Amino acid sequence: MRRLLPVTDQTPDRDREWSLEELAELYGYPPPAAGGPGAWLRANMVASLDGAAQHGGASQPLSGAADMRIFGVLRALSDVVIAGAETVRSEGYRPAKAREAFAARRAAAGQAPAPAIAVVSASLDLDLTAPLFTEPLVPTLILTGAGAAPERVRAAERAGAEVVIAGDGPGVDPAQAVAALAGRGLTRQLVEGGPRLLGRFVAAGVLDELCLTVAPVMTAGDAQRITDGPGVTVPERFALVSVLEEAGFLFTRYRRI
Repeated sequence: MRRLLPVTDQTPDRDREWSLEELAELYGYPPPAAGGPGAWLRANMVASLDGAAQHGGASQPLSGAADMRIFGVLRALSDVVIAGAETVRSEGYRPAKAREAFAARRAAAGQAPAPAIAVVSASLDLDLTAPLFTEPLVPTLILTGAGAAPERVRAAERAGAEVVIAGDGPGVDPAQAVAALAGRGLTRQLVEGGPRLLGRFVAAGVLDELCLTVAPVMTAGDAQRITDGPGVTVPERFALVSVLEEAGFLFTRYRRI
């Protein structure tokens, strides 16, 4: 893996194996802002050269070994991983695991041994017998709206999930979701999609950072981009913070200006 940006000597880093500690330092969350809840919402997505966020309905075919390594680091740094219900189903989400390599770092930061998974669902039409709900190290959260069906809320709570109301109607309001999680002390937030969910966070103006892996493949077809849904009136500008490269994959990181 080579670091292309930032550099100090005007030349890229030599190709070498980066340690988990080095990656954790590079991708560390910024310190909380003074006087505020300190929430920082980061997205992690992968896309092909021609803009596809999925192939065959899943993101895995676009990924690679280094991408999964960074994926694991980003999860290990977060307090909570946010994903839409459709993504949870299609990607076969399981509870996040505690990783020994990050145990001391998480303990020093006052974090739980593993991040919580927060599933965004208006309908709460979820398989509550899946390991995500029956085997989590920390309770799985369900983000939903105030209009969610009471019987489904009760069923989710009986299954051990914690239901978090983050919207005044049937669905979830992105700004309320960020605030509700921060209010529970989950300020280091990581959203993994899918495209419709990320599109809503972007349209709401609450996304602080995007970690985008550009895979050296082309898929053609009509796959979704990394965001889907309503557009923004004025394009929001992000600044390039860092770029790593391995085997033709580019691991980019952008922060909102």
